[in-house]
Amino acid sequence: MTIQLPSKVKFIIDTLTEAGYEAYAVGGCVRDSILGRSPEDWDITTSASPYQVKQLFHKSIDTGIQHGTVTIIEGKESFEVTTYRLDGEYEDKRHPKEVIFTANLIEDLKRRDFTINAMAYNETQGLVDVFDGIGDLKKGQIRCVGNPRERFMEDALRMMRAVRFAAQLGFYIEENTREMISILANNLSEISVERIQAELVKLLLSDHPEEMRTVYEIGLSKIFLPEFDRMMVTPQNNPFHCYNVGEHTLAALQNIRKDKVLRLTMLLHDVAKPLCKVTDEKGIYHFYGHPIKGAQIAKEILQRLKFDNDTITRVTALVTWHDDMPPLKKAAVRRAIHRVGLEQYPELFEVKRADTLAKSLYKREEKLSYIAGYEQMYQDILNKGQCLTLKQLAINGKDLIKMGIKPGKEMGDLLEHLLEHVLEYPEDNTYKILSNLIKTERKLE
Repeated sequence: MTIQLPSKVKFIIDTLTEAGYEAYAVGGCVRDSILGRSPEDWDITTSASPYQVKQLFHKSIDTGIQHGTVTIIEGKESFEVTTYRLDGEYEDKRHPKEVIFTANLIEDLKRRDFTINAMAYNETQGLVDVFDGIGDLKKGQIRCVGNPRERFMEDALRMMRAVRFAAQLGFYIEENTREMISILANNLSEISVERIQAELVKLLLSDHPEEMRTVYEIGLSKIFLPEFDRMMVTPQNNPFHCYNVGEHTLAALQNIRKDKVLRLTMLLHDVAKPLCKVTDEKGIYHFYGHPIKGAQIAKEILQRLKFDNDTITRVTALVTWHDDMPPLKKAAVRRAIHRVGLEQYPELFEVKRADTLAKSLYKREEKLSYIAGYEQMYQDILNKGQCLTLKQLAINGKDLIKMGIKPGKEMGDLLEHLLEHVLEYPEDNTYKILSNLIKTERKLE
């Protein structure tokens, strides 16, 4: 098997080889090349020590020299070069207590997580695949190198990585590997939420975000997202739904484009339904108030998982308004845009469509037609430049001061009143009309 190495990767490998050391491209870049995917990074493993590597290249950074890793800078690109190593005892389910350098490539490959990530390649030796990574690529399976218990006891984050790789590659998790995750799932609680968050986002942004079902089935979500577990067992006995809350969520995830905020929104848009479920006299379930309550819970979850404030703000706003349905009249839509906030559009329409497409066929076309009408009105309002915010009013606080109105509650109330008027009558958003309106109202007082 031949892999086309980038020229700078070939240069680094050749430089190390000519100096008398072994060197290979290793890990994900080899896997992705075999699959015909474009590798994000090219990692290199070598028998040379970090200090020997540094002597051979003009520009390097000691990114993890105590663990054997040196970053080589070639032009504007950087490449991690890591010495063959054995990992000592793992103390915290994540990091080895010590790292022991070795001259044996196979010993280095033994410590890696999955067979598909434990292949190495150079142009002289070709593909080194001692754990049948090729076979697992052909089968489409994620399988641990050696004993899965040992691999997951070394690093509990590997359990999340297994599902993430399955989601990214469209693979399944091999039976013994999957069973051991279920047994050791509680160990994930010892991993930092930042690392779990990173794996969750990669999973959600994959081609198969519905692999969240696997996260639930093998017991990982109960550790960092127990709210999702409750969604997966909450039925929706309602003509608008054909799935339970969790399965509806998985379907909604598949119906929206790969965007972190949008995928997180669909994951959490119905998170409060288990808490808001009520049953009417006909046995039909309703979930009154779930968007507002859901936004509160979503905020708590995202904060717990250490997401940034911008992501939290955007996701919670979309969750809040995902079920908002103003009448399809221009004034009502203008008021809705003002109420919801311009910054939530046009993503809100994507959220509404994904939500609708994950429901039953009952009145689906009617709902999709409504969303299309809503979006068309929104676009028309934008195209006409109609006023939707206080900033867009033709009159401002400075103008009111010139009219003798003092800053404070009176001024604030007056500006809100003018905005309400303009939302109803957009053609009145001129300085002349609004100033006359103020004069008339002040005379009436």
